Amino acid sequence: MPIEKQSKGTNGPDSNRKSEIGNRQFVDVSAAIILRNNKLLITQRHANSHLGGLWEFPGGKREPDETFEQCLVRELHEELGVKTKVGPLFEEITHAYADKTVRLKFFLCELSNGEPQPLGCAAVKWVGKSELADYDFPAADARLLEKLGRLESKL
Repeated sequence: MPIEKQSKGTNGPDSNRKSEIGNRQFVDVSAAIILRNNKLLITQRHANSHLGGLWEFPGGKREPDETFEQCLVRELHEELGVKTKVGPLFEEITHAYADKTVRLKFFLCELSNGEPQPLGCAAVKWVGKSELADYDFPAADARLLEKLGRLESKL
């Protein structure tokens, strides 16, 4: 049986889980669901990045000793130039890709300052819930998209 090697952090439930078992990397990701005027904020990944060209909910990889909420505040400032108020956890998903496994935590968020700009992504869009199917998202977001699709008009 392979032994898990922790790269940093503790073994607690919110420790940084970037670790390896064999050749598989584990990565914690925090993402925001931001709703404004019945539209959701989505961002497009740079073409030359992992899962390049796909659309996603903004956020990013959690750093060592950082909570998921702190990660989200930092990532949204770096990627979009905005300040954000992080609300409750909306969904948690663990998804295995061929080379890594990601644990994603999606939080309901509000913009507290600034207008999103594509500083760390290729594009930014506000889209209606019914329009989400028109965009290509990573496989890891499938369950979240289904859940959003089942919701009534408000989150």
